[in-house]
Amino acid sequence: MASIELQGLIKAYGKTQAVHGIDLKIEDGEFVVFVGPSGCGKSTTLRMIAGLEDISGGKLLIGNEVVNQREPKQRNIAMVFQNYAIYPHMTVGQNIGFGLYTSKLSKAEKQQRIEETGKLLGLSHLLDRRPAALSGGQRQRVAIGRAMVRDPVAFLFDEPLSNLDAQLRSQMRMEIKALHQRLGTTIVYVTHDQVEAMTMADKIVVMRDGHILQVGSPTELYENPQDVFTARFIGSPSMNMIDGQLTASDLSVAGAAISGITLPGHDAKVLVGIRPHDLVVGEGEGNGFVASGLVEAVEPLGSETLVHIGLNGKTVIGTAPGRVVPAVGSSVTVRAEPGSLYLFDAVTEKAIGRA
Repeated sequence: MASIELQGLIKAYGKTQAVHGIDLKIEDGEFVVFVGPSGCGKSTTLRMIAGLEDISGGKLLIGNEVVNQREPKQRNIAMVFQNYAIYPHMTVGQNIGFGLYTSKLSKAEKQQRIEETGKLLGLSHLLDRRPAALSGGQRQRVAIGRAMVRDPVAFLFDEPLSNLDAQLRSQMRMEIKALHQRLGTTIVYVTHDQVEAMTMADKIVVMRDGHILQVGSPTELYENPQDVFTARFIGSPSMNMIDGQLTASDLSVAGAAISGITLPGHDAKVLVGIRPHDLVVGEGEGNGFVASGLVEAVEPLGSETLVHIGLNGKTVIGTAPGRVVPAVGSSVTVRAEPGSLYLFDAVTEKAIGRA
């Protein structure tokens, strides 16, 4: 196992810079997930760590050694790709053992590793089958097994679950997380799916336009986003953003005034963030933010209902408790408890406090 450190890492394609001098320390044994929209630089960063992309500037350290000029095979890391990249003419066992082809292990030692890896991944009964006879989830486990069998110091995953259906994605998320807990090997994982990031990571790295915006645990990023982009990207459904006016004594938002807000140095337009699960439909009494609007759409989910509501020309999402399903076009009242409003500067979109 090994730590991975990025020091001012840059990737440029001609005059176009895709990754802008990012710094990050991934501790030995950590499960770190890079998350962000397509084109944000997360896969490029992963490929630089793997050695599949040249580094334009900065340093990459694996196990405290600079590896900028090392070939991929010299870095002792293993990568699992989005499209599995397993060979259809080989059996499961042959695919898993392919990474040992050039090793100096004896034939018996190689077979032992293949069998141990197959057992760990629940593939023991499939070692003689061809990939065509496997499900998508089983093929993904074969790809992971081929990476595992070499006993690398770190695993790199590049959106490995994007080709699976929703049920299989959920199952494989838990399998990969459980595998990490058993092996304790450093994992760097790339996805555009924030649910994957939230459920799997020890630490999340939010990227946008080749920059790192925020690094922290899933709870830290959910509870204390440092900017509007991170606030909206982390959490599902996405955080509501409403225009507001902050003065020295109160906050005005969607026609409601909330007194007792004290943020020295701020008397300006703000963006007010409210998570849908904090915006409760049908509760109009009490302190905090209270407003009324018309129901535009509903999404019944069984245990709760997501309600799309028009407030002062802006559509927000609130949550109705239990199996309450308000009628479209009806008027409803929503309330958010004190302390559940996130305030962001309207110009810089940086966090300035809570209300």
